[in-house]
Order: sequence, then structure tokens, then C-alpha cells
Amino acid sequence: MPNPLVDQGTLNLLRASVTISSYPALNVSASYLSKGALKLTFQGESVLYDHTLTGAVTSQQPYLTVEIEMALLKSQFLANLYKQQWELNALLGNVSVRGDAVPLGVFQFNNCSIKAVRTLDFSGQHAEYPVTLGGVYYINSSLFV
Repeated sequence: MPNPLVDQGTLNLLRASVTISSYPALNVSASYLSKGALKLTFQGESVLYDHTLTGAVTSQQPYLTVEIEMALLKSQFLANLYKQQWELNALLGNVSVRGDAVPLGVFQFNNCSIKAVRTLDFSGQHAEYPVTLGGVYYINSSLFV
């Protein structure tokens, strides 16, 4: 029987960050984020199923699209840098995201862009400047062998 007392690990909310290799001024660390911090949403399916009369044929997909939600602080200049970049050119290139758990490592995304800026609340009670980046995450790399 496996040991039921396996160490559960630790989360470090200050570890979460976004690095944009082509635009280092847009890099995001914990000091630029509200409580919402960062969220990754993978879109699509890793494997598609083509149904047959007696089962299904699998088709591995080489990539998923991703959304990176960043809860920036509109009270800091970085929010304005994102606004200016969005207005000039929304394409960003390659982006790396570190989460709050060391074992997950770093996620690498390609062909990223500033996909959207969500609702801005100017009531004087909410500091968030919610920016969503879009990109491509390559999976099933054994397909290329």
C-alpha cells in the first residue's frame, strides 16, 4: 500500500509571472498583479475521436490555443504600457508563464497576442486592468518523430 502521508507541496503566489521575450518592458511579476493574479485556460482537445460503427478512431492534435488572463493593476504604469502596445500592435510573439507551483515548471507559448482587455471598472473601487493574451501551446510532440 502506498504511503498516505505524501508531502502535499507548497504554493507560492508570488512566483507567478509572465515573460515576453520580444517586449521585456511588458513582463509581469507579482508586484503588478491584483488578487486575481494569473489564469491559464487551454482551449480545444488533445485528441479528437472520429466515431465509427464499432468504436472510434483517435486523432492526436499538435497544439491547443490558450488564454492567459492577467489581473494587472490599472494604478501602475505597466497597465498603460499594455494599452499602448495594444493600440500600436497587438502581436507579442513568444511568452513564458510561471505558475504558483514549482513542479509544473514553465509553460512556453508561441504566436501570442493581446487578445482582449476585459471590462474596466472606473468606480474607484477596483484596481484591475484585466488583459487576456492568446497563444498557441504545442502538445503531442511525438507526432513529429
